[in-house]
Amino acid sequence: MLDETAQRTLDLESGWWRHAGTKDSAIRARFAEDPATYYRRLGRLLDDPAAVAYAPVLVRRLRRQRARRLGSRSGRRLAG
Repeated sequence: MLDETAQRTLDLESGWWRHAGTKDSAIRARFAEDPATYYRRLGRLLDDPAAVAYAPVLVRRLRRQRARRLGSRSGRRLAG
């Protein structure tokens, strides 16, 4: 079972573009924290089976995006 903060995090990820301003502004307004803290929490949340149960399509999409980012970073290191 996800706590309220985890649910609100996934809810923001599913529809942050509906809010005026940037995603960083929405993070600060909703959670009163800096974006780096938010993204660390989101990263941990993506590995939580309860998050998959709460929003399976969203979590799988975010996991794919994370894997692509990590893959591109490691590819840059190998090329350099």
